[in-house]
Amino acid sequence: MNQGNVPVITPKYPLLGDRVQSTFIDSMFIIFMMFVAASVLDRFEYVPDYVRIILFIALWFIYEPLCTTLGGTLGNQIKQIRVRQADDTSKKINFIQSLIRYFFKILLGWISFLTIHSNSERRAIHDLAAGSVMIKV
Repeated sequence: MNQGNVPVITPKYPLLGDRVQSTFIDSMFIIFMMFVAASVLDRFEYVPDYVRIILFIALWFIYEPLCTTLGGTLGNQIKQIRVRQADDTSKKINFIQSLIRYFFKILLGWISFLTIHSNSERRAIHDLAAGSVMIKV
């Protein structure tokens, strides 16, 4: 359809497999980065525990929300999928939305994906909670 002279582009929504593969890639990346961080920290004689705690929190709890806000995680980039605002897929979600989305994704785990086949936009529970949607690029 055409609104004025601007064509309306209907977004494509990724399949469950794309989303699971993206999550798997991100999990493997985080684990790899934990090994890298541990290797680097082992080179120092004394590293305070709070440094290790901050690195752990940053890798597990900031990586996905921050990358999602900035454009996409490594898994998103590889699978060519992005998180966008549900009401305007041309806009990225903000950091607060990303934190809400990630909180529900972690809280519910794989259960969050149960709603993907029940709506036309293939939105998971964490997408519904955050007002987000995944699209193919």
